[in-house]
Amino acid sequence: MSQKQNILYECQNCGTSSTKWLGYCVSCKSYDSYIQLNPIQLKQKNITQQKNHHISSQSTPTCIQDIQPDNIQKYSTNLKEFDLVLGGGIVPGCICLLGGSPGVGKSTLLLKIAGNIAQKNKKVLYVTGEESQGQVKLRASRLNANQKDLYLLSSILLEDIQNSLLTQKYELVIIDSIQTIYSQHLTSSAGSITQVRHITFELLRIAKEQNITIFIIGHITKEGSIAGPRVLEHMVDIVLYFEGIENEQLRLLRSFKNRFGSTSEIGLFQMSSEGLISSSNISSNFYNKTSKQSGSVLSVCKQGTRAIIIEIQALVVQSTNPIPKRSATGFDQNRLIMLIALLEKKLDLPLNTYDIFINISGGIKIKESAIDLAIIGSIISSLQNRPISKESIFLGEVSLTGEIKEINDLQTRLQEAFTHGIKKIILSKKPSTNIGTLKYYEVGEVSKMLELF
Repeated sequence: MSQKQNILYECQNCGTSSTKWLGYCVSCKSYDSYIQLNPIQLKQKNITQQKNHHISSQSTPTCIQDIQPDNIQKYSTNLKEFDLVLGGGIVPGCICLLGGSPGVGKSTLLLKIAGNIAQKNKKVLYVTGEESQGQVKLRASRLNANQKDLYLLSSILLEDIQNSLLTQKYELVIIDSIQTIYSQHLTSSAGSITQVRHITFELLRIAKEQNITIFIIGHITKEGSIAGPRVLEHMVDIVLYFEGIENEQLRLLRSFKNRFGSTSEIGLFQMSSEGLISSSNISSNFYNKTSKQSGSVLSVCKQGTRAIIIEIQALVVQSTNPIPKRSATGFDQNRLIMLIALLEKKLDLPLNTYDIFINISGGIKIKESAIDLAIIGSIISSLQNRPISKESIFLGEVSLTGEIKEINDLQTRLQEAFTHGIKKIILSKKPSTNIGTLKYYEVGEVSKMLELF
């Protein structure tokens, strides 16, 4: 009986434990992900649990009115877009996870930040587990990141990293990458669930105890999520995803978790000969103002606190299949199907015989419903082969009843449109405060859309 009690299985995707093997994990819904822990892994797991229990036994409740709030002093990375996503800058003692596909520029971005921080007479340690020091040196020369306070450590052993952090005081530490680091106290291979979880916990403890900011680079799976247990994202303070567009120089930095700022901000970067730089002209990356073609309509979306002019492109072609195709890139496909059905009912358009493709130019992904009216406008424009002026913008949410609703932060969007030379605004209701010389065209229902074409 005692031997059976010492057997423990653990899911390699989410870290859920079970006393018996399961073919299906009820937590993360993955198949064949449970493996049996060996005695050394069981011992390490018990030690960790005992430490956590010991720490919790020393804690006592405190009245929230007696607690003084932390005075967080953020400092800049000298990259405006990166500071925006972080919520104003780097927070001392925080731990940040940066994920992205191979070759998108994760190491380049963080090495550039390491050079910027080291330029401020702050000691920075860059731990490389995938490249040699010479390779990192070559990239640092290209990025102008060769600073006297930037130190390189080429090691994949956790204990070496811990010794380096104990011998010298660093303001910032970059781990490239978490899947290559392993601890000699565990028998599992580098990148395994046990290793990643143990290493992240140790780095988190060091960051909080010594007030060191730690950036961790993580690989992503083919599904687009960060490889390793989901508990990894729960342990860190900030989770960032770095995305690139194929054959394009534009890079997007998104925040999916941030304990010190907003999670809806995005940062825009461009790849240049000197590495990644903050994009100076945002809207020019997402639309072409000179080209006037059917199926192309402009709108304004909100990404965090910023407003961005985007181009919605629609292609409506006669279908050769019994079931027409519906495809959306950068927009929710289910919502697209709903808008198409609404057009068929309210405007009697024979869209059931056409293939419809929607694309948000620039590779940006839109989740808000404020561009519904622009989606409808682009579909009608492509269907009737009538170009829309690039000086016009469509703003409005469309309901299932065909009503055009008002959207939030309208003044911010209108100001962005006026700044970029837009003259006409198509929306549900004219705003009370006019901005510049903008002309407004009210469209209260979808049935009135054909009057604009």
